[in-house]
Order: sequence, then structure tokens, then C-alpha cells
Amino acid sequence: MKEVVGDIWSYDKRKGFIILITTNGYIKNDGTGVMGAGTAKQAADRYPELPRLLGEALQSRGNVVTRLLSHIGTFPVKNEWMEDADLKLIRKSAKRLKQIAEKQPNIKFVVPKPGCGNGNLEWEQVKPIMEKLPDNVFVIDKER
Repeated sequence: MKEVVGDIWSYDKRKGFIILITTNGYIKNDGTGVMGAGTAKQAADRYPELPRLLGEALQSRGNVVTRLLSHIGTFPVKNEWMEDADLKLIRKSAKRLKQIAEKQPNIKFVVPKPGCGNGNLEWEQVKPIMEKLPDNVFVIDKER
């Protein structure tokens, strides 16, 4: 894992990069996933089909790391949108991402600091989990 400072959206649609947005596992009555804050909201504003795609992925695969578009995937950090981020879920997401990243070493995966925004966790809590990821995973810190 490499820590970088910058704007996650500067990697949008760049060849060889996949942005992983932090998500939750809540499905609304209309079948869409909740993407109301943080990087998830930014992604939904850019790609209006994402809430529907997230809802479908949650229904078929569960709350797991998954690809929604060719260049956008998920990194689940919450079970319900209104809860704080769950370190156990972040561990599970990191473990799955490690498997994916090791099988695709030519792809670079870019993820915001998981659970450290609307999830109310501190980076010091999450960093030991993320440090186990390979070097083709970039954890981005917003520009200061």
C-alpha cells in the first residue's frame, strides 16, 4: 500500500486505474444503494447509474468489494449508512482487495482512507489494516 496526497477524481478514467469508493450495505426500498455522502456521493453525482448498480450488486453479491463500472468499484466500510464504519468490515474488504490486487498487479487501485470521513474512524485505527495491501493499492489523502 502506498499513501498519496491528492484528488481521487484525478484518477478517474485513467488507463490502468480503478477508483474504489467507500460504501455501505444498505438497500433502499427502490432497490438502489445509499450513496449520500463522501466519495460515494461524489461518484453518484458523476455517474448517476451507480446507486442502481450498487443496489443490484448488494442484492446479488452482498456487501463486498466489487466492480460497478470498468473504472469504479466499491470498498465497503459500513453495514448501514447511519452507522459508524466497522473495522471488522474494513478488514474483510482489505482482505478481498488484497486477493484482487495480487491477481491484477498491472492495475492500480485507488481508495480514500476507509472509514475516516463519514465513518468517524481515525487513520491510526485503519492504517494497520491497509498496510498489508500490495503496492498497487494507493490510499489517497485529500489535498491539504
